[in-house]
Amino acid sequence: MNRGITKTHLEKDFITESGYRFEKPEAAYKTWGTLSEDRDNVILICHALTGHAAADEWFPGLIGEDKLYDPDKNFIICINVPGSCYGSVGPWTENSKTGNPYRSEFPDITIRDMVRFQQLLLDQLDIRGIELVIGGSMGGMQALEFAIMDRRVRSACLIAMGAAHRPWAIGISEAQRAAIQADPKWNGGNYDFDDGPDQGLAAARMMAMITYRTPGNYDTKFGRRKQDESDLYSVQSYLRYQGEKLAKRFDANSYVILSRAMDTHDISRCRPLKEVVLNRVEIPVQVIGVDSDHLYPVNEQEELARLLPNSRLHLIESPYGHDAFLIEFEQLHNIIKPFKDIQSILTY
Repeated sequence: MNRGITKTHLEKDFITESGYRFEKPEAAYKTWGTLSEDRDNVILICHALTGHAAADEWFPGLIGEDKLYDPDKNFIICINVPGSCYGSVGPWTENSKTGNPYRSEFPDITIRDMVRFQQLLLDQLDIRGIELVIGGSMGGMQALEFAIMDRRVRSACLIAMGAAHRPWAIGISEAQRAAIQADPKWNGGNYDFDDGPDQGLAAARMMAMITYRTPGNYDTKFGRRKQDESDLYSVQSYLRYQGEKLAKRFDANSYVILSRAMDTHDISRCRPLKEVVLNRVEIPVQVIGVDSDHLYPVNEQEELARLLPNSRLHLIESPYGHDAFLIEFEQLHNIIKPFKDIQSILTY
C-alpha cells in the first residue's frame, strides 16, 4: 500500500555520525499542499518509533482542510527516517557492497543522523524556511535537534520527551530488544524477511503498550474482565492483539535500530552542557507534556521549558499516558493553534 508516499534517491551521500557512508540512499516522504514562492511555508512533521511518512494516518486530527495544518495554507512534509522499514534506507535495503540486504550489518544511527538525513532531502527539495517543526516521542527528539541544528527552523513544538533519553526509558527499550533477540528466529538479526522473530517483536510491543498507558486507564478499560469464554483476561487478549498487529506491519531489525537510536538522544552529547545548548535556541518553542505520562514524565518537559529561553509549556490532561499525544487531538489543537497563529503574525 503506497499511502501516497514519494520515493526518491538523495543526490548526495549520507554519512552517519559513526562514519558509515550510504551512497545516494533512498528516501521516502509524503507532502500535502504547495510550496510558497519563497519556499518557506513549510510544516515539518517528525514521526515516532513505529511511525511512517503518512502522518495523516496517525495525526488525523491535525492535518486537513480547516484543521491545524491546512494544505491550502502550508506545505506539509513528513520524511521516513533511515533505519525504518517504510521506504527510506533501512535493514532490508540492498547493500551495494555485498548485493544482499543489510539486515544485521545496518550501521548504528543516532537521532542527529535522522535529522541530517532529512536535511539532505529538504535541501534537495530547495526548502528555504521551516515555519514549524513538530514531533512527539522520538519525533520530538528529532524536532529538538532540528531546532538546534537547522537555521531554517522558525519555531518548534516538542511533545512528550526531554533533553535526553533517561535511564528509565533506556532500560525499558533494552528489555524490549532482549525480547526480540530471545526469539529463536532472531538469528543475530540475519533472519528471512518472511520468517522473522515475530513472537519476540510482539512481546516487545506488549511491553511498550504497558508503558504507553497508565494503571488507571487499564483499570477503566479492562478491569478484571475475562475475554469471552476463554481463560484470558481482557487485558491479556488486548496486549496479544497489539503485539501481533505490530509484528505484521513492522520489522524487528528496524525496532532494534531505531530504539537504540533513541538511546543516543542527549543534546549535550559531544556538546557543551544542556543549559548552554538550550539557551542558544532563540526561536519560539511550544513544549507539551502529558500529565499522566510514565515513560517521559512531566518533569522532563518542565526542564525543557525552563532552559529554552523563548518557550511555553502546556500539559495535556489525559488518562491515556504517553499515548495521549496520538489521541487527544482536540487538546493538542487548542494548545498549538494559538502558538502557531502568533508565530504566523510575527513572521508575516
